[in-house]
Amino acid sequence: MTEALYGPDGFFRHPDLGPADHFRTSAHTGRLFAGAVMRLIERVDAGLNHPARLDVIDIGAGRGELITALLDAAPAGLRNRIRPVAVEIGPRPEGLDDAVGWLDEPPAHIAGVVLATEWLDNVPLDIVDMTGDGWRLVNVDNAGETSIGDRPTPADAAWLDRWWPDGIRAEIGTTRDAAWSDAVGRIDAGLALAVDYGHTRTRRPVLGTLTGFRHGREVHPVPDGSCDLTAHVAIDAVATAGSTVANLDAHVVRQADALPALGVTGRRPDLKLARTDPLAYVRALADASTAAELTDPAGLGDHFWICQPVRLDATALGLPACAK
Repeated sequence: MTEALYGPDGFFRHPDLGPADHFRTSAHTGRLFAGAVMRLIERVDAGLNHPARLDVIDIGAGRGELITALLDAAPAGLRNRIRPVAVEIGPRPEGLDDAVGWLDEPPAHIAGVVLATEWLDNVPLDIVDMTGDGWRLVNVDNAGETSIGDRPTPADAAWLDRWWPDGIRAEIGTTRDAAWSDAVGRIDAGLALAVDYGHTRTRRPVLGTLTGFRHGREVHPVPDGSCDLTAHVAIDAVATAGSTVANLDAHVVRQADALPALGVTGRRPDLKLARTDPLAYVRALADASTAAELTDPAGLGDHFWICQPVRLDATALGLPACAK
């Protein structure tokens, strides 16, 4: 999975196509989502007493769509203090604002906000099947053919016992926990926000979730570098890992609940506006459509937000009660 996604000929190394050419995330919906995230960043900025420099780090930045939209949405006073950094293994896209840094890993010390929009689902992991003598690793070749392999390592077996004890197939989340812990551990003060689809211990999928995407269509997850390979995130395990590093509890909420608290309402514009300002009406109607997409409980609205504060009062974020 690592080789197929991030190796020399991996999916995320393709210079001609970006992730947005294959799948649509909240980060690709444009200014409405970016505006909501920017309002959250403003609250973090206030919670940090408006530092001279506020880091905004976008991990898994694709072609810089979200970081660009965030800069466009930033108020002038804050825009001048933001240090924007896109973290991505692919090449820097042409035309990206010169102010945006382009790194293959996050900075070691961050004061501000770390964003990870549908990044954790692409952190490679091992898969196990339940057999007559317990969990066994699933081997897969670059044609997609599978076979049963060895037992998981003691550390992975312990993770399964704690977080995924039942089912026919499981996806071992130790790599995701470690990746998120590393990101949180780089923050000196501020907030880490992960937005991803996932599940919790009481509702693990019996058959797992690994799948592939190519050109907007779901495909068989063959690890040959031609498609995205993605699996839902064990949200509670990741949140616990980050909270342990930060020594503060994470705040977990569904996107359908988080976005209205950040000004995304989805209300349709008054028809009177169509007569007085037709262009404004069309824009407002488009925003209402995008808001409906972002908050749809059967779609993007079902995504989890893991908000991990670091030396920051989480009540300043103004988000609703944690999801169960």
